[in-house]
Amino acid sequence: MSWWRSLLSRRDVLRVGAGGAAALAGSAALGQGGTHPAGHTGTAPVSPVPSTTAHAGHGNNLMVGAVNHKRNGFDPMAMLTDWDWGKVSTLPNGQTLREYTMIAQDKEIEIAPGIFFPAWTYNGRVPGPTLRCTEGDRLRITFINATIHAHTIHFHGVHSAEMDGVPGAGPGEIQPGGRFVYEFDAEPFGCHLYHCHATSLKRHIHKGMYGAFIVDPKEGRPPAREFVMVQNAFDTNFDGANEIYAVNTVGFEFARRPIPVQKGELIRIYLINILEFDLINSFHLHANFFNYYDTGTTLEPTSRIVDTIMQAQGQRGILEFKYKFTGNFMFHPHISEFTELGWMGSFQVVEPDAYPAALKAAGVDAGWDQRSRQGAAGGRS
Repeated sequence: MSWWRSLLSRRDVLRVGAGGAAALAGSAALGQGGTHPAGHTGTAPVSPVPSTTAHAGHGNNLMVGAVNHKRNGFDPMAMLTDWDWGKVSTLPNGQTLREYTMIAQDKEIEIAPGIFFPAWTYNGRVPGPTLRCTEGDRLRITFINATIHAHTIHFHGVHSAEMDGVPGAGPGEIQPGGRFVYEFDAEPFGCHLYHCHATSLKRHIHKGMYGAFIVDPKEGRPPAREFVMVQNAFDTNFDGANEIYAVNTVGFEFARRPIPVQKGELIRIYLINILEFDLINSFHLHANFFNYYDTGTTLEPTSRIVDTIMQAQGQRGILEFKYKFTGNFMFHPHISEFTELGWMGSFQVVEPDAYPAALKAAGVDAGWDQRSRQGAAGGRS
């Protein structure tokens, strides 16, 4: 594992500047005049940043190249809308039953062009699947530990002690090769998360074992275009500080591929902060303001007409806003260091007739568009 430590430290990144960081990351790990780690041959293709998106950074601080999403087995853009409603049936008492299977797996993932990270995952992805349900549903989650470390699933919400997914309660830590079925009713409604709670907690979270857990209110929410954004980061040299920051894992992905939306439509973001090693994170929206629902457990905003929101570790909330103008509008944390190290993107706001072309430019299709509109309006049983 010594080659990981040689990749780059945050101090190195800041010393050379963000633009230089891109070059450093690209050259160090992609073999562009540097040395690619032995045994790691899955290099991403290197291509210049398109001129249409290169302006999106703070001083053009994008990383060189592109992540191989096919190799990873997940795409941050697809993750924005890939709600997992589970296998749905009805219990004899009329209650909706949603069944999920979660498998802990060790997997190397690419978190920036040419930067590979030995992740611990749920279902082979970071973040894990976005579990979604309606308040009052019975949830039955079969957890299988296919790794060499003990793991759990701890859900934020209300449930019995034996379903809490922590050492010393119920089954406690699920050992390698073991399995357990977590079962409880979904409450309260809101934007929640789940994560591994095995010791050491910080390492299990940082390695990638977390995901979004959205509980919709029974009465629903107004129709909107919905996205889930999980703010995360990676300590690539295991020195207790992060070197790459992102939403949905891949640094600068939404700067390279702006998220397509339409002018005037309601946009709803389920925002979760699961950073380790940094106390807070934030979300700042350019040229706009949003209403904020802290933890998502109310139907009325807890903050109105704000353009920046702070979240501590594990905190989450819902943002709602509309764009008055077309154009490319940046979003990022108002913590410059995080922005320069990958946590930055933009929305491409277009008129409806230009929307199909914007979808194509982002590399998504009509199915992605449908899922982005399906969450609040059509996903409930």
